Amino acid sequence: MTTFSEYLHQHGAEHQLEPALLDTVQTIVSACQTIGRNVRLGALSGVLGEAGTGNIQGEAQKKLDVIANQILIDTLRNNPNVAGLASEEEDDFVAANEQGDYLVLFDPLDGSSNIDINISIGTIFSVLAKPSGSLKTESFLQKGRDQVAAGYVLYGVQTLLVLTFKHGVAVFTLDENGEFVQTHTAPQIPESTAEFAINMSNQRHWEQPVQQYIAALLAGKDGIRGKNYNMRWVASMVAEVHRILMRGGVFMYPKDNRDPSKAGKLRLMYEANPLGLVVEQAGGKITNARENMLDIQPVGLHQRVAVVLGSAEEVETVCQYHL
Repeated sequence: MTTFSEYLHQHGAEHQLEPALLDTVQTIVSACQTIGRNVRLGALSGVLGEAGTGNIQGEAQKKLDVIANQILIDTLRNNPNVAGLASEEEDDFVAANEQGDYLVLFDPLDGSSNIDINISIGTIFSVLAKPSGSLKTESFLQKGRDQVAAGYVLYGVQTLLVLTFKHGVAVFTLDENGEFVQTHTAPQIPESTAEFAINMSNQRHWEQPVQQYIAALLAGKDGIRGKNYNMRWVASMVAEVHRILMRGGVFMYPKDNRDPSKAGKLRLMYEANPLGLVVEQAGGKITNARENMLDIQPVGLHQRVAVVLGSAEEVETVCQYHL
């Protein structure tokens, strides 16, 4: 089996990737391995429960949120190739090394509401080339299509690394020696599906197109879609995306009417863009129901968006309801 280090060497040579980029990704993965050890020990190392603090989103932080965030910041700041960082948990970007060529954005622990009940959570990451000039917020505000690498580490039944350098997707599994080895080569999301993921408790708040689309799915084989659908909901976006990567489906977190000033709940820079690049590289689609997510010009580090992603046929159908 190909180890992660071997993959980086082979893939980097094949696609002429900058050694500094490969080293940056290697550092991200190293930080995630440290996070994974903390996740695995759970209550044995005293990392469960509330931290008693809140993040920029106004959300209560878990102890592991804070720990994972600090591990990533400390590890990446020690890499001379990393010019700056942006985290879902930080108010502003974090400067690292002035001469670095890359910017790293991350959600240190996605699905943190699941931490204390031992359901899959993960770290999501995005790598951008640093524009010339001094580091500022605008340096990070690049379209998702401009990412040079993206992926996630899923802390589940197995610990998995999913990675793209925009030449397809590779999947690695953490072995008994603490090393990632490649276990899937170029997975492809099926074009069609009969599985959807959405938080049905928010149904009364959805816009009419989403109401109509979900009603069509729930009507099953007797409705206009002509087949029965199953629903899944893990409440961990990284776990939802991984399921879709492995067997297809559509994931939705639509805009709703609870706060008209917000375009959605999920974060463009830390969740939608990196996961969207993985999905697109595996043959799926991602949108805010009106335009390709990866073509949205960001206007803020903590910008929120509506998200629809997964099997191409189903994503296109959702978009048709919004015409």
